[in-house]
Amino acid sequence: MAPGVRYPAPGMSRARGWALAAVIVVASWHPAGAAAQAQSAAFSKERVTFKSDGLTLVGFLFKPDGPGPFPGLIWNHGSEKSPGTMRQYDAVAAIFVPAGYVVFAPMRRGHGDSEGPYIMDQLRRGHAAAPLLVRLMEGEHLDDQLAGQDYLKRQPYVDPQRLVVAGCSFGGIQTLLAAERGAGYRAAVAISPGAQSWNGNGPLRERLVAAARKTEIPVFLIQPPQDASLEPSRVIGVELERRGKQNAVKVYPPEMPEDQQGHCFGGARGMHVWAQDVLAFFAGALR
Repeated sequence: MAPGVRYPAPGMSRARGWALAAVIVVASWHPAGAAAQAQSAAFSKERVTFKSDGLTLVGFLFKPDGPGPFPGLIWNHGSEKSPGTMRQYDAVAAIFVPAGYVVFAPMRRGHGDSEGPYIMDQLRRGHAAAPLLVRLMEGEHLDDQLAGQDYLKRQPYVDPQRLVVAGCSFGGIQTLLAAERGAGYRAAVAISPGAQSWNGNGPLRERLVAAARKTEIPVFLIQPPQDASLEPSRVIGVELERRGKQNAVKVYPPEMPEDQQGHCFGGARGMHVWAQDVLAFFAGALR
């Protein structure tokens, strides 16, 4: 069995276990840092706007050289107020664009320069923050993600039949909810979905389990070893395994620097840890 791969069902047959292992390439891969990759990769970056529910939202579009059509990746950010000012998007692009993907990172309402209320302000003001988070995530914020997906599909160099989705933290929640919806995605990678909210938000736990039970597309759920909670992998992982061998769950072993072992692998600095596994998973789903 590949090291670090967690198989949710202890009684799984050896043949089925190897079927899951085959989806994931596990290697001692130590690439150059994300910033160095971004500098050397040949791709363009463009700030664009699109509409969702009458609001003007902002996103960043990264494109390989050439006319395409290329597969497309939607990257869902977390709860951070201004994800576009961080290294996150460039680091994601440095992984996926050289592999032939167009990457679109839409900023949901209230984040960065996107119009609308900021979700963390709404939660702080709300009297029932736990159910409010679920309502916002599965409602207007999912609408924003899918409006970004619609923008991506309409680009002439994107193959609308080969779209995938990924994200971490709140972005991991968005990824699971999109996987449940289907929405034209072929596969999804959820990183640390709901890990920081897991212990204090029963409605969110129930909602994510329900999403895993209904999803029809392949889902890869991954977490770092020192995440805020590893229960998402344990609990949601069982439901994903029941849905079929196309799904996989992995909690990474503590074989990376300490600052990459926490929530979301420390952000941009830890993305190299999961890069090859995720690329292999998406490649298998898009075959």
